[in-house]
Amino acid sequence: MIPARYAASRFPGKLMQLLGDKTVIRHTYDNTVQTGLFDDVAVVCDSEIIFHEITRNGGHAIMSQRQHECGTDRIAEAIEYLPDAEIIVNVQGDEPFTRKEPLQQLLQAFEGPDGHDVQVASLMQVLEDPELIADPNYVKVATDLRGFALFFSRSPVPYRREPGASVPSYEHIGIYAFRRQTLLDFTRLPMSPLETAEKIECLRYLENGIKMKMIITSYMGVEIDTPDDLVKAAQLFNKGI
Repeated sequence: MIPARYAASRFPGKLMQLLGDKTVIRHTYDNTVQTGLFDDVAVVCDSEIIFHEITRNGGHAIMSQRQHECGTDRIAEAIEYLPDAEIIVNVQGDEPFTRKEPLQQLLQAFEGPDGHDVQVASLMQVLEDPELIADPNYVKVATDLRGFALFFSRSPVPYRREPGASVPSYEHIGIYAFRRQTLLDFTRLPMSPLETAEKIECLRYLENGIKMKMIITSYMGVEIDTPDDLVKAAQLFNKGI
């Protein structure tokens, strides 16, 4: 499921911006389909502009029937009508460089003897640039020794009181996988205090005692939150990345 909101607060209409000869949302959709990992891929949107952009190019789109505060709530509404869906992956619409390997790693978190207890999983990558670590547009995550999230923040975490500390910084990549019932239960929880303060929806899980398994992945490209991000994405796209 690819939640797609047209009037994004920081960059309205970003999903309809061109990257090469296709819009950002079509790159995300097409690349997700091309992984071959899923029984179905759908864009869940609040706008006829995005709906028609996907459907007129042969894709699957679903119009939300209600207003939603976050993308997870948006896809939860859609899967209410898909009772056979067991694992749902939420790929953000502004991830035009989505590729197979990280999504495959994410799905593998639900396999094997340890996977039975995983209800929610997400991706992260090492963040090394000090400017990006300090940038509130980049959500950071700290994990325990088993790879479960301890906290998400727009501030640098962990704070390095000792400059020589070797603890890495991780950027949270906003791609999630859920068991169906866990996703539906999430939407029945009210927005939590930390979630409201940070504007990071996955804090709602942690504040309600639901563990989130984090998977370290390699470079995912650029998540387009701002016009500057679109410029960076165009530079990567023009280099053939």
